[in-house]
Amino acid sequence: MTEGEAESEGQAPWGLVARGLLNLYWVLSWVCVLLMVETVSGAGGPSAGTRISSQFPASGVNQSPVVDCREVCGLNASSRCDFVRSNPDCRCEGGYLDYLEGIFCHFPPDLLPLAVTLYAFWLLYLFLILGVTAAKFFCPNLSAISTTLKLSHNVAGVTFLAFGNGAPDIFSALVAFSGPRTAGLAFGALFGAGVLVTTVVAGGIAILHPFTAASRPFLRDIIFYMVAVFLIFTALYCGRVTLAWALGYLGFYVFYVVTVVLCTWIYQWQQRRSLVYSVPGTPEVLSGSEEDRVSSNTNSYDYGEEYRPLFFYQKTTAQILLQALNPLNYRKWRTKPVYWRALKAFKLPVEFLLLLTVPVMDPDKEDGNWKRPLNCLHLVISPLFLVLTLQSGAYGVYEIGGLFPVWAVVVIAGTALAAVTFFATSNSEPPRLHWLFAFLGFLTSALWINAAATEVVNVLRSLGVVFRLSNTVLGLTLLAWGNSIGDVFSDLTLARQGYPRMAFSACFGGIIFNILVGVGLGCLLQICRGHVAVELEPDGLLVWVLAGTLGLSLVCSLVSVPLQCFQLNRVYGCCLLLLYLTFLLVALLTEFGVIHLKTV
Repeated sequence: MTEGEAESEGQAPWGLVARGLLNLYWVLSWVCVLLMVETVSGAGGPSAGTRISSQFPASGVNQSPVVDCREVCGLNASSRCDFVRSNPDCRCEGGYLDYLEGIFCHFPPDLLPLAVTLYAFWLLYLFLILGVTAAKFFCPNLSAISTTLKLSHNVAGVTFLAFGNGAPDIFSALVAFSGPRTAGLAFGALFGAGVLVTTVVAGGIAILHPFTAASRPFLRDIIFYMVAVFLIFTALYCGRVTLAWALGYLGFYVFYVVTVVLCTWIYQWQQRRSLVYSVPGTPEVLSGSEEDRVSSNTNSYDYGEEYRPLFFYQKTTAQILLQALNPLNYRKWRTKPVYWRALKAFKLPVEFLLLLTVPVMDPDKEDGNWKRPLNCLHLVISPLFLVLTLQSGAYGVYEIGGLFPVWAVVVIAGTALAAVTFFATSNSEPPRLHWLFAFLGFLTSALWINAAATEVVNVLRSLGVVFRLSNTVLGLTLLAWGNSIGDVFSDLTLARQGYPRMAFSACFGGIIFNILVGVGLGCLLQICRGHVAVELEPDGLLVWVLAGTLGLSLVCSLVSVPLQCFQLNRVYGCCLLLLYLTFLLVALLTEFGVIHLKTV
């Protein structure tokens, strides 16, 4: 987020700060409520990849001996199923499927490659679900909430939009912290995504379109990022995260938000006093021509304008419902290449289910995307989806008084509310409280992302058991790549279209949110479950290689970019790509024991 984005004139700096703090608190409160409800009842057991110290250690409790689940592949084929079912280290906390039991109990040993292949395809589909949900449902509802609350661009950028863009990373980290012995996935994914974005994406932008970086936003973001990495590195070194440290991570992000808002106000105050724009050599914002090109490029993809009917007619309720549930634009389908159609065919089932369960409000449309029959249907289906998703459906099947299940109560209440809404509204005009659907859509899409992230973590851990890989290496490779693939393509596309500064600023601003809120909120949720602290157990040397590489990439950029007078060229981009390849090689050699520390 650059410092020169438009703010409402005459707005006091302390008002901006207060609004920024209020809205950041609102975002984090929603996430805390959402995930604490899911983890507070029965999601017991130690936190992922962590050892949680409690005030009241259990004593006298008979427990099965815990053996590293990765030892299962060294056993005879006839013993693997019993080992997986009896070993506590192989149990999955949360999720709908037990992937380890599926591999070793339901597939014959000679069909293990087939099982791994199926799991790999399912993992790719889960990443597809994460991407579609975040891009088409989660982010639009966040944007609608931001517009409804009349937030400024900067405050929305460092709170709602940062949360929307980093939703897969955040939810994957939170799920990894809450599952058994998988915190390595969280650290590997957050640090691995940081290395990927600050080297491959930033380097690719410089290679595709050499440009001059905005100096002050760049220095601000990279310094904050370095401090954030140092704080996480310190927690790993100390081996524990206390309540004060968890709150400190979240507080440091609040401080970052305040700094962004104050810098923006100071910059605009200077601009108003000088009554001139930024010098072309050090652009802080897009020029007017660039803004025009952005808007024109955005409008050029609006296929609806070209095919507006000559005569308008009133659609029936059934036609509105069928059109709203159709995820396929037939005119667009005919103009797209084969690979786009193949990908779209894979996404159609997911998009249909999302359209059926997640309302989307669009304040840019005249009717706010009001679809009367579908929105009334959402009042029944969305709450039902919520109760069937929390704690993997445990809440939904709970019987009140041993007689009436919760899901039936939700259906009855939702049906009554939907009936009242249907008869009190019309197809052509949205109701006065239509903006509430944005909050319902935000909550429902967040649970979609959380459910998909839970399955992603469980699948990755199962593949790690089969291939005897640590959680950290799975996090820094598969999980980081999967969660960051959308950012990679969107940022590189922006650079190719001629907006490299916009893409480059996104490389650092959003990742600060991911690492601070991911670790801080993940540990805070565990501590809120009654534990004193979250004690971390890093996966040996690899996590230090990961943290060191991320710090090294930031230091190199901090030193080299100012030395180049913020002129980022292809040589700089190639050096960043070479750094990532070197890091990947060192990480894999460390994982397989080629590089190791000598013990005295």
